[in-house]
Amino acid sequence: MIRRDLKRIKAETVTAIGMGTWGIGGYESPDYSRDRESVEVLRYGLEMGINLIDTAEFYGAGHSEELVGRAIDGFEREELFIISKVWPTHFGHSETKRAARASAKRLGTYIDLYLLHWPGESWRRIEETLRALEELVDEGLIRYIGVSNFDLELLKRSQEAMRRYEIVANEVKYSLRDRWPETSGLLDYMKREKMALIAYTPLEKGSLARNPCLAEIGRRYGKTASQVALNYLIREDNVIAIPKAGSRVHLEENAGAMGWRLKEEDVEKVRGCV
Repeated sequence: MIRRDLKRIKAETVTAIGMGTWGIGGYESPDYSRDRESVEVLRYGLEMGINLIDTAEFYGAGHSEELVGRAIDGFEREELFIISKVWPTHFGHSETKRAARASAKRLGTYIDLYLLHWPGESWRRIEETLRALEELVDEGLIRYIGVSNFDLELLKRSQEAMRRYEIVANEVKYSLRDRWPETSGLLDYMKREKMALIAYTPLEKGSLARNPCLAEIGRRYGKTASQVALNYLIREDNVIAIPKAGSRVHLEENAGAMGWRLKEEDVEKVRGCV
């Protein structure tokens, strides 16, 4: 497994490919129909060596967190890295603390990285939430603070608002088809600041897996179209991709995106595939 040394997170390493859980345990409401299968798939990923799981209180109205908690039971907790997020309706000092405690209870453990899921509409509420997260770090409920779906301007503003700790990550939509972190300057800025960019929907809901141009390039490496699309993202040292952990087969394919590197002459060709 290729691991990322998160520069702002001292002595912490995570796999360059993590396990996303949107839709595992439901979407905007709980779905209990595939609980056993979902837990088994997540555990399989952990057994393979993928040590990062991304979830949120919004996913399945908290049920995704419950399934993650069941999946990690029995594994060495210190070797895992669990991400969760607070939804904007729970922004604010006391509301955020209640939401974080509820998430930790569902997970059955502390949270390694806790993110503001979306910016929301009020900067004042964002500031209050960041204050609450700093206090939660002091309390030991969460270890690190991050944001999600923040553009460059708002990310910088959030950094400036921090008093005792740092923003260590920003989770954004990033794929070969949606390269706005590159074109907006966000990726370059985060590289300079040694912040982790966590890329969600990296396979565009499977559409990149069916791209014939990517498949053709992949054949030269003995890789699939999905593996080429993921490798394009994680060739940057600060990028972590979190495709959905949908099945054992998908996990094995996702893991195969690590351990090799696209040649520079193929990078532009890959961009031209979409």
